[in-house]
Amino acid sequence: MTEMTPDDKTGGSIRFSPRGVPVIIGVNRVGLFALYMKEVRRFLKVQTQTIWAPAFTTLLFLVIFTVALGRQGREVLGVPFASFVAPGLIVMAMMQNAFANSSFSLLSGKMQGTIIDLLMPPLSPGELMAGILAAAVTRAIAVGLAVALAIALWPGVSLAMTHPWAVVWFGLMGSLLLATLGLATSIWAEKFDHNAAVTNFIIAPLSLLSGTFYVIENLDPVFQWVSRLNPFFYVISGFRYGFLGASDMGPGTVLMAAAAGLLVLNAVLAAGVYALLRSGWKLKS
Repeated sequence: MTEMTPDDKTGGSIRFSPRGVPVIIGVNRVGLFALYMKEVRRFLKVQTQTIWAPAFTTLLFLVIFTVALGRQGREVLGVPFASFVAPGLIVMAMMQNAFANSSFSLLSGKMQGTIIDLLMPPLSPGELMAGILAAAVTRAIAVGLAVALAIALWPGVSLAMTHPWAVVWFGLMGSLLLATLGLATSIWAEKFDHNAAVTNFIIAPLSLLSGTFYVIENLDPVFQWVSRLNPFFYVISGFRYGFLGASDMGPGTVLMAAAAGLLVLNAVLAAGVYALLRSGWKLKS
């Protein structure tokens, strides 16, 4: 240890660690929590846009599709059409907003020249990733609750949960999947147009063609096979299973395989994003 005596009134001494010796050992919990709260407060400051607007938009989807397709007596998977489509709308809104939150974090810093505020603090790549992803999932949960509240006000919709574990697991896995993809997009994108391109040409089509408004049994076999290649399909079908106790994925073994597969997919994507953050690609250059 080296000793340094500052010029102060007390005449005391301050001891610093030798150069090159880390002061923070293990996880920087204070820095991680500060980053998480920064990201949460960022979307809470404009919660009308980030939380309540998605709830209103999703309710409009429910109204339009229920009026257009959900004639009285129409049932899907043994429940009224409105109750069938409601879980898919909830988790779709959660996923899209998780992507929107994490895809803005680093990109805004690069565009505004404030990326140094995220790179300079003593946060490891894993801590930086964890703070951003946790805030994105937090926003997804807040949006999910707001959407559920809005949908519950629509007559004829039941949101009673048959398997709460499936609601929690698939909702969490879907939100984490899109949050990780959003962070990867934030690293890659150099301007907001790049972010918008991923949203419009990848995220939106995968969301809308994932079985949110229909069961894939009604599709041609070729399109059924294509739908089963879409990870969003398993998130939405699994989340719906938690409410209805039925899904169009197949038997229970397929459901459990989908639950495990989403965990593996998230782990692989997280490892890839961690490698990008550690390399500093498009962040430090």
